[in-house]
Amino acid sequence: MIVIDIILALYFVFLFVQKELNIIAIIIMSIIILILASFATLTVSVDHDYVKIKFGYGIFRKKFSAKEITSVKAVKNHWYYGWGIKYVFWKPMWVFNVSGFDAIEIKMVNKKTYRIGTDEPEKLEKAVNKVIR
Repeated sequence: MIVIDIILALYFVFLFVQKELNIIAIIIMSIIILILASFATLTVSVDHDYVKIKFGYGIFRKKFSAKEITSVKAVKNHWYYGWGIKYVFWKPMWVFNVSGFDAIEIKMVNKKTYRIGTDEPEKLEKAVNKVIR
């Protein structure tokens, strides 16, 4: 997915700079490539105090306090939840995903719900459950 985005961004750079070198176009396209690359991977880590997520090289990161998590379960996301960071209005929750449909659903003390995409939902569910119990 990210490879296609990078190829498209480079294609547009060449369209803009075909006749003369336009430094502004190169800067804009470089920024777009960096933003796209920052959402290429999603890293989830679990320690004694927090469940942490980090997209790409860390421009966007979020942590959930283990003390505030009430429940966690492995789920399958619908295709229309999409990828990236999304807020689903009809089922109030935040979705963090980069590929696939497997995820864990975390419910917090403040009644907020989050879904975190993962390739190993059962393993991540067990790790989070071990921390919150």
